[in-house]
Amino acid sequence: MPKIPHRLYLTEDQMPRQWYNLRADMPEQPDPMLNPATGKPVTEEDLYPIFCKELAHQEMDATTRYIDIPEGILAEYMIYRPSPLIRAYNLEKALDTPAKIYYKYEGNNTSGSHKLNSAIAQAYYAKQQGIHHLTTETGAGQWGTALAEACAYFGLQLDVFQVKCSYEQKPFRKAIMEVFDANVIPSPSTTTEAGRKILAENPNTTGSLGCAISEAVEKAVTSESCRYVLGSVLNQVLLHQSIIGLEAKKAMEVLDEYPDIIIGCAGGGSNLGGLIAPFMQDKLTGKADPRIVAVEPASCPSLTRGRYAYDFCDTGKVTPMARMYTLGAGFIPSANHAGGLRYHGMSPILSKLYHDGYMEATSVKQTGVFEAAVYFAKKETILPAPESAHAIRAAMDEAIRCRESGEAKTILFGLTGTGYFDMTAYSAYRAGSMSDYVPTDEELAQAFSTLPKIPGVQE
Repeated sequence: MPKIPHRLYLTEDQMPRQWYNLRADMPEQPDPMLNPATGKPVTEEDLYPIFCKELAHQEMDATTRYIDIPEGILAEYMIYRPSPLIRAYNLEKALDTPAKIYYKYEGNNTSGSHKLNSAIAQAYYAKQQGIHHLTTETGAGQWGTALAEACAYFGLQLDVFQVKCSYEQKPFRKAIMEVFDANVIPSPSTTTEAGRKILAENPNTTGSLGCAISEAVEKAVTSESCRYVLGSVLNQVLLHQSIIGLEAKKAMEVLDEYPDIIIGCAGGGSNLGGLIAPFMQDKLTGKADPRIVAVEPASCPSLTRGRYAYDFCDTGKVTPMARMYTLGAGFIPSANHAGGLRYHGMSPILSKLYHDGYMEATSVKQTGVFEAAVYFAKKETILPAPESAHAIRAAMDEAIRCRESGEAKTILFGLTGTGYFDMTAYSAYRAGSMSDYVPTDEELAQAFSTLPKIPGVQE
């Protein structure tokens, strides 16, 4: 038997009781969000019509390093947390690598992903404020499923605007959301002014997260006792997801280990930001210097090919503008993109850290991602979500480099969840009908042309 266990579960007593706010240790803060009506920095009060008050406060708080997790949230977390840290012994052996490969596995709940960590928090704060109705968007469906679970527990009504191509590709995601009483609408739809406008301009659009956000925000601000919640990108979401990294770091301390390389898939940034948070703290404060790598799809490459600029967070251009790496709010990922990671921009926190050189980014093509997913599943018995498989692809590549160089590095990656609702994509890969799409420079230039003009800042 190996000296280090295959799986390490922290005890409930070892589970973190506080979230970690990465902004408190950043040498330079991300640029402030801007109010699209005034062009001035957004205030906490500006966010109250959209978000619950406590969540608006967390969104703007850049100084409180640790924030207590309320008991009502901890009680729900303990149903499925702590999640395991797993040593990939079989994968190491198959790759014939001297590297040690660990992964933090977040698939131990019905949503099959890490998204439940923030869904519970956001639903809890809505309930505490007396809100009865929430709206959101979902791409691959994990966030919508997680929020449907959380809203069912707290007795909240939920409308989910699901990106149309995902809605059509993944009918069972819709079905499971409906099990938890969510109302699921393919986006863009005719139920909102934003949706009708997008359809009028492009009747055959397959949708995007930017489109779905526009619809969800409109629904929230025009409905009584209703607020909008988001599953990625926002500062508050990265805060809630920090429990992933805090648990991972504690588990590695128990094993007397520390990662040389930390790898996470990157769409809007929730999983990546949560996993790397305490390790980035070490990097920012000079305690350690791990390599931190964001892995994104080549079909939606916001970090590796996007621009660091102010942009709208939605296609309808009704949300505040954030400075982030972006492909332009009007960018629509190819319909043959089989996983999530569809958002046109990246978390402002992660964008700033990447811009300032604290982390790396790489993009990978879809067929290579599914090749890694199938290989991993055969060795480690877990069928990974396509999103997670981006991190698996990069982790395998790093392990192979260790084999070639003889370096015995310690690699940690995030396995965000399971791929059981992604069988259409797996079948396409196995049948050889899956293709790789990479946007051309001309396509990206057209998307960049929609970036807002901000006098004195971005003209």
